[in-house]
Parts: sequence; C-alpha cells; structure tokens
Amino acid sequence: MEIKRQIPFMDLEQIAASGQCFRMEEKADGWYVLIAGERYLMLRQEGKSAGGSRFTFLCSEEEFQGFWKLYFDLERDYGGLRDRIDAKDLYLKQAAEFGWGIRILKQDLWEMIVTFIISQQNNIPRIRRCIRLLCERYGEKKKSVQGEIYHAFPTPAVLAGASLEELSACNLGYRAKYLNQTAHRIAEGDFLLQALTSMSYEEAKRELMKLYGVGIKVAECVCLFALQHVDAFPVDTHIRQILQAHYPQGFPFLRYQGIAGILQQLMFYYELHGDKSG
Repeated sequence: MEIKRQIPFMDLEQIAASGQCFRMEEKADGWYVLIAGERYLMLRQEGKSAGGSRFTFLCSEEEFQGFWKLYFDLERDYGGLRDRIDAKDLYLKQAAEFGWGIRILKQDLWEMIVTFIISQQNNIPRIRRCIRLLCERYGEKKKSVQGEIYHAFPTPAVLAGASLEELSACNLGYRAKYLNQTAHRIAEGDFLLQALTSMSYEEAKRELMKLYGVGIKVAECVCLFALQHVDAFPVDTHIRQILQAHYPQGFPFLRYQGIAGILQQLMFYYELHGDKSG
C-alpha cells in the first residue's frame, strides 16, 4: 500500500546525513530504506522544497498514522520555529536555511542508548558500520512486505547474552564494556526504560547518566532523539566550536526554550555539510 503526503520542511537526504539516524540508506531511483527497531520502511521524495515536497510511504494508513507520523515529527510546526530565530543572528539563520529539511526523529529508546554509547569519539561512517554489524549478528532476521531481508535491532536480552569479546568484534573498541554492562542492567530489570518516558527532561538526563558509559552528551542525545525533549542540547566538539565562535557570551537558551535541541541539529548539520567560506 502507498501513502502519499505533501510535507513541508522535510528532506530525506538531509535527515539521513544529520547524524541522528544510522539505519537509513538511499537506494535506487530515489528510494530510501529506513529500519526502525523491528520496522522496515521504503519511502521516496519528489522535489525539494521547504514549502512542501511530495512523499510516498510504502506502508498502510494505519502504520503511517500510528507510527511514522510520530517518528517524523509531522505534527510540529517547523516553519514556525524558524520564525523565532533572531533576525540579527546571521549564523543561525544561515544554518536554518541550509538545513531546511531537518526534523527530529522520534526513535526507539533502547536503540538510541546503544547508538550514542557507540557514537562516543567516533564518526558517522564508523558508527553506521558498528550498528550494521550488531544488527546482522544479533538482530532477528526478518522479511519486509517487499520481500527484502533485514535485521531488527537486537534486544537488551540478546546483547546481554553476548560476551565482551563478541561485542568487541563488532568494532566497538572500549565501548564494548559500556554496552555489555548496560545491556545486562536493562535485561535484568535493574534499569527500567519505561520509567524514563514519564520523566521530565532533567530527570531523564540524570537517570540515563547512571548507566555505565553514559555521560552528559550521550544522555542529551537520547533525550532529544528518543524522548523528544527538544530542550536537550548535546554538545560535542562541533557544537563547542560553534558556541565559541558565534556565541561567546553563551547560547540564548531562554529565547529558544522549547526548540533549542532542534536548532542544535540545524547548527550541527550546517557545520558538517555547509559551505561557510563566504
């Protein structure tokens, strides 16, 4: 079944390269494949316009309404948040214009914990490889409605059953010990993922940092990309350099309350892919 929608401020190429989602790949003829947890989606974009591009989702209306609409944050007014940007902030205005199609995806909580533990001191291509290896070796093999074979994201119980040496073989390096202990705590019920979903941003961040290997940056990423606390503002090397260069007096969090994390993604994407020579 095909679902067609006209959606503003969304671009698949930008989202796939934004560093928030590592199981989304472009295939032939403009189609993208996205694996989210156990779900498999093929989708395509026609045209590129902030005002609205035509998208085709190969899924049922029920699945689109019940999952993908939330996943792509389609009920948020991404045009309105751009109107809140200070007209004098030329850097942020340029970043918003360049990354016009970036949206904050609402991803699986466990998957984001694993993903951003792996992301520490790592780059996007290597993170993709690590995630792919984990899924191929430990994820349940499935077949999409299109007949494509794929692997679901491995559960905490399955990863807890893997030895430290086996996890290390997925190119995780020192992060293997973080993942090993975290998987054990969650699989054994010592750390309850569901409890995080009812916590405030600050409460969830503090709770996440009780996991071995989860510092403030990883906790902020999980809050932003899984729990949709859009005030979460992960600071890595790229963002730190932006703040030093463009916000020496500090980023205006009060002005951008409720959208700071979305703006962080626009700045991060612009820093990675934008031409700032001019």
